[in-house]
Amino acid sequence: MQDRAKALIFLHHHLHEGLKSEYLTIKYSLTLWLSLKERYDHQKTVIFPKAQNDKLNLRLQDFKTVSEYTSTMFNITSRLRLCGENISDEAMMEKTFSTFHASNLLLQQQY
Repeated sequence: MQDRAKALIFLHHHLHEGLKSEYLTIKYSLTLWLSLKERYDHQKTVIFPKAQNDKLNLRLQDFKTVSEYTSTMFNITSRLRLCGENISDEAMMEKTFSTFHASNLLLQQQY
């Protein structure tokens, strides 16, 4: 019972201020967790298609610096991993190489 009470306090403590009053009457941590999961679990269905589209349309030549491209690539990769799709380093490198401009084909082959 003590662990359940601690879990409930922990969940209530980390809730957004606007949600605290809405979920104040829930007395069991599992019930609170399931209510929050039901409310917010659809985020993956929203995030995943956009992240896939962003990855598909990501091109190195659209960025001024490689660091901007890399930052964007890792952002997209993080969103895809959140949704359960594992992206390997090799896949990220292949995506980068495939977006090189045709004049840099030799550079692509060197890397």
